[in-house]
Amino acid sequence: MNPLLRDESRPRTASVRNSRREARESALQVLYAFEFSGEKPDVLIEDICDLFSEQAMKFIRDLVNHAVTHREKVDELIRSKTENWDFNRIAVIDRLLLRVGICEFMFFEDIPPKVSINEVIEIGKRYSTDNSSRFINGILDSVLEDLKRDGGLHKVGRGIIGD
Repeated sequence: MNPLLRDESRPRTASVRNSRREARESALQVLYAFEFSGEKPDVLIEDICDLFSEQAMKFIRDLVNHAVTHREKVDELIRSKTENWDFNRIAVIDRLLLRVGICEFMFFEDIPPKVSINEVIEIGKRYSTDNSSRFINGILDSVLEDLKRDGGLHKVGRGIIGD
C-alpha cells in the first residue's frame, strides 16, 4: 500500500472489513483519486483499499470499473437531469456519488435501488456539502424513474419486487 494514501486512523491490526458501506466509501476514494491523477483504477484500488474481504474487494473493483468504463453514458444521464447546471460546477464528490448510484442501478442486479440511493445519500452527508443529500436524492430518483420507464432497470433477488 502506498504510505501516502494510508489511513493512519485505522489500526494496522484491524480485522478484515466486509461492509458494503465501507466498500462504497473506498470506491469513492478510488474514483476521486482517478479523477485527478488519471492513474489506472487497479493501481489505485491496490493503493487505497486494504483490509477488505474478497467479496468486498470484488464489489469495489466492479463498482469502480463500471463507473470508469461507463462514465460517458452515466454522465449523460446526470446531464439530462441537470440542464440548468454547468456539469463541471457540480461538486466533484456529488458527481462521483451520482455515478456510483447510477452504476448500482444499472449493473448490480442484486442491490435494490432504494438501498443504493440511501447509501449514496448517507455517504454524501459524510463527505460532501449540507445540500448534497437533497441534490443527490433528486437526481437519482429522476434517473431511476427514467430507467424503469425505458426498461433499463433489471433487478433480481430478495427485496427487489415493488421498487
